[in-house]
Amino acid sequence: MSENGFHVHGPHDHELEHVAQHGAGDSFTGRIAVTTALLATVGALFSYQGGATQANAGMAKNNAAIKKTEAADQWSYYQAKSTKQNLAELGMDLVPTNKRDHYKQAIETYKAEKADIKKTAEAFEAESKKWDKKSDEQMHLHHRWAQATTALQIAIALSAIALLTRRKWLQWAVYGLSAFGIALGLLALAHL
Repeated sequence: MSENGFHVHGPHDHELEHVAQHGAGDSFTGRIAVTTALLATVGALFSYQGGATQANAGMAKNNAAIKKTEAADQWSYYQAKSTKQNLAELGMDLVPTNKRDHYKQAIETYKAEKADIKKTAEAFEAESKKWDKKSDEQMHLHHRWAQATTALQIAIALSAIALLTRRKWLQWAVYGLSAFGIALGLLALAHL
């Protein structure tokens, strides 16, 4: 209300005043109000879950990148040992026969070291793939939660329109879209 008694309000304010003056016995308004409150609550929970799964996906992707880097480091180490082995093989070919034992022993050492390094690199690669898969699964769940939240947000918007226009078919559209959004949320909860 302004200083001179001039009062301006929107349609929602008018509806609230109408309910206050004429009683809250309007079941249409009550059902829409309760539905909206429930949808807002469930939507907030869905939104939280969507954010959590997105964060989990980011963490898993980060872990995958770390493991890929560790695998790349191991493959570089493997390549360095291969280079040393190749130099030892070349040295064995260039030296007299009586000095080849040293190079032969070095070649066998490099082969054994490379086998261990290869196992370690492959293990890091496998772990990286597991983290990538976990990230993909979490992103799928994030999308499912986001879809559920969006459906509930649209249902809330429709409930406001239904309240203002008092259209029964809009009320049923709110219920239908709400059921769809909740079904999507249940799919996300079930990890589907």
